[in-house]
Order: sequence, then structure tokens, then C-alpha cells
Amino acid sequence: MAEHFKIVFEGLLRPGVELETARLNLAQLFKTDTTGVDRLFTGKPVTIKRGLTNDDAQRYLAALNDAGVEGRIEPELPVTLSLAEVVDDVAPGSAFDPAASPYAPPRAPVGQDFPAVGELKVFSVQGRIGRLRYLAWSLALVAVGLLVAALCVGILSVSLVAGGLLGTVALVAFVVVSIQIGAQRLHDAGWSAWLLLLNLVPVVGSFFPLLMMAVPGNTGPNRYGPPPPSNTPRVKILAVLWLVVLALVFVAAMMGGIETVQEQVEATTSEYEEALPYDDDATDPEQLTVPVDPADAIDNGDSPGGTDDQ
Repeated sequence: MAEHFKIVFEGLLRPGVELETARLNLAQLFKTDTTGVDRLFTGKPVTIKRGLTNDDAQRYLAALNDAGVEGRIEPELPVTLSLAEVVDDVAPGSAFDPAASPYAPPRAPVGQDFPAVGELKVFSVQGRIGRLRYLAWSLALVAVGLLVAALCVGILSVSLVAGGLLGTVALVAFVVVSIQIGAQRLHDAGWSAWLLLLNLVPVVGSFFPLLMMAVPGNTGPNRYGPPPPSNTPRVKILAVLWLVVLALVFVAAMMGGIETVQEQVEATTSEYEEALPYDDDATDPEQLTVPVDPADAIDNGDSPGGTDDQ
């Protein structure tokens, strides 16, 4: 008779995996809510699946490992089991309720599936957004910021107090929204939002925004929630436009930097030439004298004594 195996789970996490991440992954794996998953982390052995071949048991164990938890394979006798016995390894009187087990298919709740994607919230530090949505939202934020800045300039021409107050409020709102969408971008990669403080560090702050745009997000749920929704065509178009704008700004900055360097080189060269020493007396035409050969003076009738030859 063929040998059969079972999968046993005792609530152990894989190294480096947090409990919240494991809960979300298991809830998605077994299509249930996190309340049912919490019943598995009692520290007592729970039989998740019985009557498996060795290959099937290995696949089940690999799925658990991918979810961030540790299980084990144990051999069992090839007996026919009732679904009510799926967790008979749990000690009597434990907190685990077999009737609420998310792993007995006929009894698992079907109306409380874990959401496949998260909910989008622009004005929140909770949730996750991908790279393209981050670029699209950044473009929209900058566009609104420019419009509000133009409005503030117009009001300043009429009232300094009103324009200054509106400009201050607009600046604070711009910073707050930037932090919110930046936090969601970092959450998508599984990073803490506190890393936004790196933007204030010299040198590092010049490269960290580029890293935020480039680092990929987690494919599955992480401790900050489920993955974000897929990108719509509008999001993709706005993301491409923002990349084009950033490329043009970069090229313009490079051209301006090159022109500035050329101007500085020309100014330095001119100052150097002006600072070179010149002998003004030697270059004055009135001070120049031509030496006269005495033989030429005699041929011309001029005697050394100052008298003419008769």
C-alpha cells in the first residue's frame, strides 16, 4: 500500500518574516480572513492536510514556506479520514476551534475572502502604490502646485498678507501630500516611511528620490497590506509624461551647467591675460631709438667732431 503523508504546522515563522506578513500571506493562500488565520498561531501542532503523496506534500510545504511560515511533513497510515478530524492533533480544550478551521474546505467561510488588491487612498500614509502610480500622482501634485503658485503670485500683487497666507498653506499641503504618497511608495517595497527622512541628508537626498522611482514593489501582501490595483491606461500615460518632463529638466540643467562652466573658463582666461606683466616703456613708440652706425654717419658727411668736411 502506498505511503501517505500529512502537513503539520505549529505557528513557526521563517527567519526574517514578521507575524503580520505571515498572517496576510496565509489568509490569501487559504482564501479566508485574518481572524481564522490567527487560530493557527497557538503554538500547538495543527494538521493542515492529510492523505498526501510525497510529491503533493512537498508542494504544500513549499507553498507554506513561500507564505513565510515553517511546516513539516510527517508520515501517516493510509486511513480514510473525516473532515471533522482534520485537526485532531490539537489538544482537547485548546483555543483552536475545528468548526472554524479555514483549512476544511466545506467549512471554510467563502464570503470573507481576503482582498486581492488594496484600496487606493491619496490622502493617507496607509496602503501601497507602485512605481507608475507614484510617478502619475507626482505629476498631478506638481501640476496642482504650479497652478496654486500662480494664483498666489496673482494675489500677492493685490494683498501681501492674503497672498503670503495662501502660499504658506499651499506649501504645507504640498509637503504633506508628498509625504503621504512617498510613504505609500515605500510601503509597496516593504520599507518604512521613516526612510523619507533620507531626502534631508546631503548627497543622499539627491539620489533617494530616484531610488523610490526605481525600486520594485512586493508582488504579494506584505506587512503594510495587499498589493495595489493594476495600473490603468491613464496612470501609464501620466507616468510617461512625468518621465519626459524629468528628462527635459535634466537636459536643461546639464546644458545650463555647461554654459556656466564655459563662461567661468572665459572669465578666468580674460582675467589671467589682463594680469600678465607688460613693459609699457618698451612698447612706447616715442621711447624707441634706432642705433646709428658711425660709418653711416661719416658717409653722410657727419664728422665725429661735429664739423662738416669741405
